[in-house]
Amino acid sequence: MSDESTSDDIVFYWNPRSRAAMAHWMQEETAAPYRKVLIDFEKNEQKAPDFLKINPMGKLPTIVHRGTVVTETAAIIAYLADAFPQAGLAPAPGDAQRGAYYRWLFFGAGCFEPALLDTMMKRPPVERKMAVGWGSYEDVLSTLKTALTTGPYLLGDKFTAADVYIGSELGWAMMFGAPNLKGEKVFDDYVARVQARPAYKRASTG
Repeated sequence: MSDESTSDDIVFYWNPRSRAAMAHWMQEETAAPYRKVLIDFEKNEQKAPDFLKINPMGKLPTIVHRGTVVTETAAIIAYLADAFPQAGLAPAPGDAQRGAYYRWLFFGAGCFEPALLDTMMKRPPVERKMAVGWGSYEDVLSTLKTALTTGPYLLGDKFTAADVYIGSELGWAMMFGAPNLKGEKVFDDYVARVQARPAYKRASTG
């Protein structure tokens, strides 16, 4: 297993049964050249010494681009949006919408995902919502619903990498029966809208 550190192509370590599916969609949105390296969970390849040299956490997704290793799904999505600005997936630095873009991209990682996991794993509710950065699952859904009601995307008419991340998370949550999502028109419509994108379809079938 090589990181091909001198290549301009992205080396994408993935498994479809992981968060790498989100990064795969993002790869397709950028239209940048990349090479997939399947990490076989059945063979425990995520803990193989060669892979741990690249990502000591043994986690997917992981990418290597021009000698830089990028891990963590939100970071990979943000990196790809900036590395390939011609795809138009992030407001440019200095654009007034850059702050809102960051807000929603990291809301997915810092609020939606932990609140969702708390709910799906039936963890005891936190007595003081101020003790955690996401408050509660209900707070998170209410915030997203408000943002998407004025849509059609998180930044209004502009589809961005933040929609790749939030759209992926909402789609995954619906598929696994997370409460108060499927059947809620604003979420149903949003997920249907982003999943209709050709890049999503390519990633889902490839």
